[in-house]
Amino acid sequence: MKKITFLALGICLMIYSCSSPKKQDFSPRVKIANGTIEGIQDTATGLQEYFGIPFAKPPVDNLRWKAPQPLENWKGILMTKKFGPRPMQTNVFGDMHFRSDSMSENCLYLNVWTPAKKGKKGLPVLVYFYGGGFVAGSSDEPRYDGASLAQKGIVVVTANYRLNIFGFFADPELSAESPYKASGNYGLLDQAAALKWVHQNIAAFGGDPDKVTIGGESAGSISVSELMASPLTKNMISGAIGESGAGITPTLPPVPLAEAEKIGAEFAKQIGYPTIKELRALSAKKLLDLYTKSKRFGFPICIDGYFLPKTLPEIYNAKEQAQIPLLVGWNSAEMNGMAFMAGKPYSKKNFIQRVKTVFPHNYEEILKTYPHQTEKEVELSATDLASDGFIVYSTWKWFDLQRKNSPQPVYRYLFDNPRPPLANSNLTPGLAGGVMKKDKNAPPTPKPLGAAHSQEIEYCLGNLYLSPSYAWRKVDYHVSDTMESYFANFIKTGNPNGKNLPEWPAAKPDDSHPSVMLIKPGSEAIKVKKDNRFLMLEKIYRKQ
Repeated sequence: MKKITFLALGICLMIYSCSSPKKQDFSPRVKIANGTIEGIQDTATGLQEYFGIPFAKPPVDNLRWKAPQPLENWKGILMTKKFGPRPMQTNVFGDMHFRSDSMSENCLYLNVWTPAKKGKKGLPVLVYFYGGGFVAGSSDEPRYDGASLAQKGIVVVTANYRLNIFGFFADPELSAESPYKASGNYGLLDQAAALKWVHQNIAAFGGDPDKVTIGGESAGSISVSELMASPLTKNMISGAIGESGAGITPTLPPVPLAEAEKIGAEFAKQIGYPTIKELRALSAKKLLDLYTKSKRFGFPICIDGYFLPKTLPEIYNAKEQAQIPLLVGWNSAEMNGMAFMAGKPYSKKNFIQRVKTVFPHNYEEILKTYPHQTEKEVELSATDLASDGFIVYSTWKWFDLQRKNSPQPVYRYLFDNPRPPLANSNLTPGLAGGVMKKDKNAPPTPKPLGAAHSQEIEYCLGNLYLSPSYAWRKVDYHVSDTMESYFANFIKTGNPNGKNLPEWPAAKPDDSHPSVMLIKPGSEAIKVKKDNRFLMLEKIYRKQ
């Protein structure tokens, strides 16, 4: 009887195994220029995701401080299911959070999120560059995740680029060995290489290589302003988005090549390795340690005659930049007013003293332009001055240059939705937009007057859900939906306007008070009345 039972069971198992479908591997594969890659099929979103795709040779050994080199082909299937190593960096800001497993000089990897089904073509593309002052950051940070925008019908790419001494070190020896006789700007050349990769390969992911919008925040936004100006990249982009930053005085403007070379040579001598041969012989960790101990905050972008032939105002005024639609803006309180007051209480007397100290030759114009009769006025004006000198003026100038020197539309925003409180009282907001452990001995954080630097990132990219440290409210999701929809429309059409959104007019080139989209609960387009402060600052910065 037992034999009959086991026989029956065996027959049933055979019938089941024959009739049930074989287990399928849903991992998508794509053939690109250098070989075939395998990514991830996200069954929840329907997206295909490819993480850690190499786009240039590893910039190590003799390729340290050289322009990115073309990648060699590979055989077989390359797994692209996890983020590549992030660039070499120190914990500068303390509040950046990464999804990559490690940090390495071998960091030239990018990531793709695509909604494309089999055979789908012609989708718009966003290539997004991270912030971090050109000294920190990575394309794998959760706030830059591309899944939300991809679900709106966009192929999203985020790319790493070299940072700090690895990305912007210039030296006379390096210039002499270079085929274009210049050095520095390697991080920007990495971005150019990523864009070239996109043009060669994005069609395999359903993207349109002729419909590529570039975007970025802070250093990423500065990068966008320069990618628009560079002869290497200006013809590879169809639109641009800038969030708080442009490479214009006083915000990390490029210096002459000779000045950058001098800075680099003096640094090399200072750390005891004066020749490029000696510097290239150092391990990446040793070089990073020496750089960190020097307390340098990066190295300047330079006018190298290759990536960047002139200053941005010179290029834009000559109408030599990319003639494309631009969406650009900043946040309402980019920097805390105490940064300008140097810790002194908000009072009329203290404000006047600080203005005279910071602007010894122009303090009368500053005092006329920034109200300071009451404590509240002082707090607001100190916040504006700190923000303007940090990053707002340069962004406004970029906006102004593009609207006056291009027939394409320019759309300006002001983000004014401060984040809600943190869900965890043991955490505190950091300078780079993330969170960090609260120092119990630190003074209490002053209540913000508006949205601080980098706070818009999760909103415009639809990534509030990836920042669980904050107690997001219903209104935050509404603001995020609005801002992300504007961005998605702009990426698709070059115009942010769309159904069920407040009308966002383009800025007219001759309008002394151009419109701005105020993004907040109940977003609306308003006429700006404070642009006179930028016109006054322009006179000051033009002389520097």
